[in-house]
Amino acid sequence: MPLAPGTHLGPFEILAPIGSGGMGEVWKARDTRLGRIVAIKRLHGQHGERFEQEARAIAALSHPNICQIFDVGPDYLVLEYIDGRPLQGPLPVEEAVRLAIQIASALEEAHGRGILHRDLKPANILVTSKGAAKLLDFGLAKLTAGADSTRTIDGTISGTPSYMAPEQIEGKPCDARSDVFSFGTVLYEMLAGRRAFEGMASVLRDDPKPPPALESLVLRCLAKRPGQRFQTITEVKAALESAASAKAAEKTPSIAVLPFANMSRDGDDEYFSDGLAEEIINALTQIAGLKVIARTSAFAFKGRNEDIRRIAEALGVTNVLEGSVRRAGTRLRVTAQLIHATDGTHLWSQRFDRELTDVFAVQDEIAAAIAGALRLKLTGKPATGRPHEPNLPAYEAFLKGRHHSYRYSPEAFARAEDYYKQAIALDPQWAGPHSALGYQYFLLGGVGLHPMIEMAPLARAEARKALELLPSEPMAHAVLGAVAALHDYDWKEAEEHSKLVRASESLPPEVQDFYALFYLLPLGRFEEAILERVKAIVQDPLNARWRARQAFTFLCAEKYELAIVEARKALDLDDRSFWPHYVIALSYFSQGKLVEAQERAEEACRLAPWHPAVVGFLAGLRAQAGDRDLAEKLLATVPATKPVGMAMYHLVCSEIDTALDWYERDIELRQPTAALLASAGFHKPLRASPRWPKLAKMMNLPVPAPE
Repeated sequence: MPLAPGTHLGPFEILAPIGSGGMGEVWKARDTRLGRIVAIKRLHGQHGERFEQEARAIAALSHPNICQIFDVGPDYLVLEYIDGRPLQGPLPVEEAVRLAIQIASALEEAHGRGILHRDLKPANILVTSKGAAKLLDFGLAKLTAGADSTRTIDGTISGTPSYMAPEQIEGKPCDARSDVFSFGTVLYEMLAGRRAFEGMASVLRDDPKPPPALESLVLRCLAKRPGQRFQTITEVKAALESAASAKAAEKTPSIAVLPFANMSRDGDDEYFSDGLAEEIINALTQIAGLKVIARTSAFAFKGRNEDIRRIAEALGVTNVLEGSVRRAGTRLRVTAQLIHATDGTHLWSQRFDRELTDVFAVQDEIAAAIAGALRLKLTGKPATGRPHEPNLPAYEAFLKGRHHSYRYSPEAFARAEDYYKQAIALDPQWAGPHSALGYQYFLLGGVGLHPMIEMAPLARAEARKALELLPSEPMAHAVLGAVAALHDYDWKEAEEHSKLVRASESLPPEVQDFYALFYLLPLGRFEEAILERVKAIVQDPLNARWRARQAFTFLCAEKYELAIVEARKALDLDDRSFWPHYVIALSYFSQGKLVEAQERAEEACRLAPWHPAVVGFLAGLRAQAGDRDLAEKLLATVPATKPVGMAMYHLVCSEIDTALDWYERDIELRQPTAALLASAGFHKPLRASPRWPKLAKMMNLPVPAPE
């Protein structure tokens, strides 16, 4: 029966035409039963049981940016009626990014349920009167063979030519990356106001002209080969959110202090030039309303002849400070220049020729000059009001200790410890070296280089001494809170120190890391921990460690796809780190993908053969794969003093009672891994055991309801 205004289709009164397309025609209608306005899509031809099954699956999607399907008939769909207009470009970058994040979020929901759209294009996206994007027309959507599968059930050629992925045009199996390609064509059109491709041949043959903004993001979506694109729409959304954050940051005064060039004759003076730049970073954090990039990210460009504008773009800042240091006997020459990143103009520059003992005054003068140039208020105390001004030999020893600490190796840690002790001997009234040494001791126990049961008293003593000298020292409180949590299992004391830490006006990322990793995470307060990590990443965006820790937080919270995305970001920044590989391996394991988990675990073990949990995890995967001989060889390398390795092995092998035996030993030895992993998603089998309440009580942790 042909449709026309006034006719009925079952209980639906047809009101007016909305549009038509290859799959059918769409009408505005009234549901006479419920008295609501709906959209009726009348499909061309009859559709079988399989179509109805898929339509009902899509109807189960519930997302604010997806047009709902209310019902399905033999040849029609009943849809949510949307008062809106089709998506059109060009749009301002901020608006395009805002809508693109909503569209990506809708696709993320569909992909998470194993549904591919396969016909993403501007005409299938409406923008409501309230400015929200609504993704519609899942008429070509296909269920994957399972929520974790990547291939569609068939390989038919369907879609709109200019927006189809190359593999879709060629009739090859499609997966989520095909929708990523189509998403890229939509985003391109939103930014450029024109299509990226004109027809099938163009998609297969041509590279589009760069869009006016977000060039690398868009072109990565539009890579011809699926393996060169973003691998999930979640990755695309994360990249868009980063772009949005960077755009917002442009409206806030922000600065990165690059490592100062060492112009001294002695190359070993590098510790001093680096230290001066870091001290200026610390001083700038006292300027109200100024975003200051942390040391690790700013120093990522050391030794690289990069354009200032590229550096500023990578760090998301509006201003860059660069300079040089020359030491000659007791004389010090410092040059500094503040550069506006957008156009490369110099806002301020100056040369300081002083006695070496005036180094602290130089630091404060530079900070005050920057505040003046940016018309901001310097809220920190000037040099004459410092809590304690150390003598020069102590200051130099402290800078040398910090210089080695950043190198993050057993040998460097040992040298850092020696230099901090020298600084304390040279100036016992200075809190800084005590706080740094306390952090160093806790780190030695945390990474497993020394037993935590030996390191905890040393870390506690140094942190307390630092607070005697300077009660507001945030890192000292952070160390005491971490020791209270992971060693003493005293969560009340840990909470008190956390409150004192967070009372500080400006927190370095290391302090935020302690709060998130050693207090929030063991208590299962994942969302709060994730937010703390976001703050640290904004301060220090190129620090692979914070990305890896965020990935671990997502893993513990059972957000496995996000964990994989964040771990890959960490590897993009530092491919020498074992931790991101380990997080990806655990994420795959938690999803039942044992082959993929073993591949990543092998890489993690290659990079960190000394880490007991990594070795135990790989041994368990090997045993599950039937390679018991290699599993036993791996286990032979795990010392009995580090039970977490054996606990992980037996957990992977589903030998829960034996895993709990080793886990209990971990608790008795006060190893930080015990409390740290108590709430982790992959420890569910341990928490399901009737023995868990006893173990939770040993750590003074609440016993959760059965999962």
